Amino acid sequence: MLEPQPAQAQGLDFIRDAEIENTIRQYANPLFQQAGVDPNAVTIYLVQDPTLNAFVAEGLNLFINTGTIIATDDPGQLIGVIAHECGHIAGGHLVRGQEAMGNAMTTGIAAMILGVAAAIAASHQDTGAARQGTPGDYAPTGALLPAVMGAAGEVAYKQYASFSRTIEGSADTAGLKFLDNLHMSSRGMLAFMEKIEGEEMLVTTRQDPYVRTHPLTADRIEEIRHHVETSPWSDVPTPPEFTEPHQRMRAKLSAFLNPPVSTLYKYKEGDSSIPARYARAIAYYRIPDMAHALPVIDGLIAERPNDAYFHELKGQMLYENGRPLEAIPEYKLAVKALPDVALLRQELGQAEVESEDPSQLADAKEQLKIATRKEPEDAGSWRLLATAYGRDGDEVMAAVGMAEYALLTGRYSEALWNANKALMGLKHGTPTAIRMEDVRAQAEQGKAKQQQGR
Repeated sequence: MLEPQPAQAQGLDFIRDAEIENTIRQYANPLFQQAGVDPNAVTIYLVQDPTLNAFVAEGLNLFINTGTIIATDDPGQLIGVIAHECGHIAGGHLVRGQEAMGNAMTTGIAAMILGVAAAIAASHQDTGAARQGTPGDYAPTGALLPAVMGAAGEVAYKQYASFSRTIEGSADTAGLKFLDNLHMSSRGMLAFMEKIEGEEMLVTTRQDPYVRTHPLTADRIEEIRHHVETSPWSDVPTPPEFTEPHQRMRAKLSAFLNPPVSTLYKYKEGDSSIPARYARAIAYYRIPDMAHALPVIDGLIAERPNDAYFHELKGQMLYENGRPLEAIPEYKLAVKALPDVALLRQELGQAEVESEDPSQLADAKEQLKIATRKEPEDAGSWRLLATAYGRDGDEVMAAVGMAEYALLTGRYSEALWNANKALMGLKHGTPTAIRMEDVRAQAEQGKAKQQQGR
């Protein structure tokens, strides 16, 4: 298991979570469209950091701190943050910001993003490594998947978004327009800005990064307030289907990232709401206290039998407590409910691979092949697919998977070796052989660049 490291010391910590990613996309996709970009072209990164910050960087990449999600009181506030960031995208501020920051900054951001796949994939060094530690620890292949980034990413993170107040105001204006176009209230944006307004009075070391990278002014706040007062959509309520997912995101993040005792104090037994029970189930499982955790999650499943994320959590609980064969049916139910989510298929495939039951390997390969098609840049799925083929005795396809994995994680010599091994066993001209020729060429180029940089 990868232990999360303090962001300020070791770089950025990323997490992956199907539920949170999908919820943010539900909020963000209409705003991406307003900004003139294809939502499918935007990658969303969840940064494990308790401070408030969000930014867009190096192409179409949206970064949101977990602290920002937890701090928002309602979905409208989080939507307001995303609308502002979409204003930067629409305004071309990424290009202008890169010009202002220079080539060194651009390289730093690019290195950070390219390193995400390598850091996430490090949790799959072998099929057992991802589960080190005690049951219930913050684990990489279930609901939350951490990936610790290097110091270069932190340098880029600190320097990024040194935009002028004029550009920040421009992003506000665009974001407000997008919300109006969608007939959505901008009260959430105002409420979030007011929430952090007082931090400008703090010394820099005590400010949240959002204040430093998104400098506030009285004029900015006043412009947003004036818009709220004059917009015909200000009193439109947040869509009711947005509310519970937002509460669940906050409960889930709090339960996974804070000590269980804190979660149980915050979400007391008398609170029978779904987010509170969800949080308590996670807290009990992390203690670990499966005798309390399983009945809570079973109660939620009984109430919501088709909820993919409840089945996913139960699968994680069982898997991480050495019961992979019991976990597999839960992951299958999650995949059945949300067949297009690659991360759920990856989790099912891993449970099947690590069950050590040969009869599970055929389905594991199928699940992981689908996962790699849906998210071809997820190195972890390629590593697991290679393992599944290897355990099934197919050394050629195992080499294919390892070549893809090594290329994504910057291990160019290893990628080159595996691509050549695969090509020795593949029929010339087949799609897989052509892909391995591409991998070999990219690995040769990457290796040459590495050697030049020494």
